[in-house]
Amino acid sequence: MSGHPIKLGGVHHAAYRCKDARETVEWYGRVLGMDYTSAFSEDHVPSTGAYDPYMHVFLDAGNNNVLAFFELPEQPGMGRDENTPAWVQHLAFRVGSMAELLAAKAHIESCGIEVLGPTHHGIFQSIYFFDPNGHRIELAADIGTPDQYAELKKVAMPMLDEWTATKKAPRHADWLHAIARKGHGS
Repeated sequence: MSGHPIKLGGVHHAAYRCKDARETVEWYGRVLGMDYTSAFSEDHVPSTGAYDPYMHVFLDAGNNNVLAFFELPEQPGMGRDENTPAWVQHLAFRVGSMAELLAAKAHIESCGIEVLGPTHHGIFQSIYFFDPNGHRIELAADIGTPDQYAELKKVAMPMLDEWTATKKAPRHADWLHAIARKGHGS
């Protein structure tokens, strides 16, 4: 979209809540190899001025991507949206290959963490697990071809239009399921 007044340069950071900042920093370092890069801590929220002591920690997720967490000791205990299934909201990180994905699965399981997958999505495969805060984490290895990605881009708007009109799953990309089924047989 040339000429748009906003030109994004990527995600500066994504921030979530954690139960314990130290436990979170150590878990992401041990399990996913993320470096702890910085922290902010205040008694008052800079944007609102509200009194709400916090520790805000920042972790390097690779490729100039940053994952951040807030520990909020004076707020009620962490919960989750009980009306949203646990599989919906998640953080997904890219790994370079299927070999890396399988090695990651073995490592994460060796840390005593239950891992689901790999799950074949046609153009990528993923594994899933939970961090100590209850956030679902996905690691994904891209396996699609340029033609497959181009086809998905081509059908994206027709799929959205059909979904908006019917609230039923459009079938424009059913070929992904066929690839996934074939992949499970190999």
